[in-house]
Amino acid sequence: MPQEEPEGNPVYTGPQTSQLNLQNPAQFNLYKSDDAKAAVGALERALLGENRSMTRREAARGGDVSLLSARKIWRALGMPNLKDEDVYFTGSDSEALGTVSAMVRSGHVTEDGILSIVRSVGQMMDRMVAWQVEALVEDMVAHQGMSDAEARRELLNVLPELLNELEDLMRYGYRRQLNAAVVRLALKAEKPVVGNDDAVTDYRSLPLVRGIGFADLVSFTSLSRQMSEKTLASLVQHFEQRCAEVVAVGGGRIIKTVGDEVLFMTESPEAGARISLTLSQIIREDPNLPEARVAFVWGRILPRLGDVYGPTVNLASRLVALAEPGSVMTDASTANVLEGDERFVMNPQGVRNVRGFGDVRPVSLAPGVGTELEIDFE
Repeated sequence: MPQEEPEGNPVYTGPQTSQLNLQNPAQFNLYKSDDAKAAVGALERALLGENRSMTRREAARGGDVSLLSARKIWRALGMPNLKDEDVYFTGSDSEALGTVSAMVRSGHVTEDGILSIVRSVGQMMDRMVAWQVEALVEDMVAHQGMSDAEARRELLNVLPELLNELEDLMRYGYRRQLNAAVVRLALKAEKPVVGNDDAVTDYRSLPLVRGIGFADLVSFTSLSRQMSEKTLASLVQHFEQRCAEVVAVGGGRIIKTVGDEVLFMTESPEAGARISLTLSQIIREDPNLPEARVAFVWGRILPRLGDVYGPTVNLASRLVALAEPGSVMTDASTANVLEGDERFVMNPQGVRNVRGFGDVRPVSLAPGVGTELEIDFE
């Protein structure tokens, strides 16, 4: 007979899959005691509604979908490959399969379209959850005097108490971001955009005309070799926070961050130029950050899977490598679009041979009158 917890639930033994390897120190430490198993089991019940009790065939049957369709959805979500005998799923997994299937049956989205949407959920949620867990652990270490190991164990008790608030915050953020995306789409539909080739495109045309900017910390690789892991993580986090706040205030969007580099997008060339100049100034004046190179280009892009592609992105990436520390670089075409705006001063540079583009005339961008964004850092 299994040992019973006070609530009447059997002591949790973890997901019963072939991938659970108790020879692995991390997994062994997680399940090595009855107390740890009980804590993990309680957390899983809080997050999933119940402990895992279903195989993949049972979960697919519960969602009224074929096993093939279920496996496509699970792969898109980033779940591991499982065997028929692995006990990994709950009723909530079946409900999610049913929801996805119903969206396709409604005719509003194809199977390919829904798999792309599911993939976005899997990838973005994975990063968001990892970020939140690390933030909670770091907060406990910094302000409650815990070691890293103690904080991670305590997290098992803290998460259930924060679950409702975290879900509410996620729902709020999702609806806000979705509303902002719809507003951008509506504005695009109302007003055609003139690109840097002076061709007028309506809102249905691809690629879109947008501003693409890069901010890149100077000498990051050599600095990272001299820092402890904690110091390096603090620097990267500080850099990303500063960039995110400046870009948001300027009306742009962070597309992604990769270590010492941030890629952002704007709806207008003026917004991109203001954000770029403010980023350069804020980073230059911050004693906790090395200087940065910034580049911005206005042109056509192809948005896919939450990322952006095309020559405009590539050119901005090349120009940021040409920029001097503390400066902002753009190209002649973008400078022509900004010509006559007193907020910006353009200084043409000598012609440079840029890989993939041939001869390019970079233009240094400097602040003119009234360029500054109002940034209130605490």
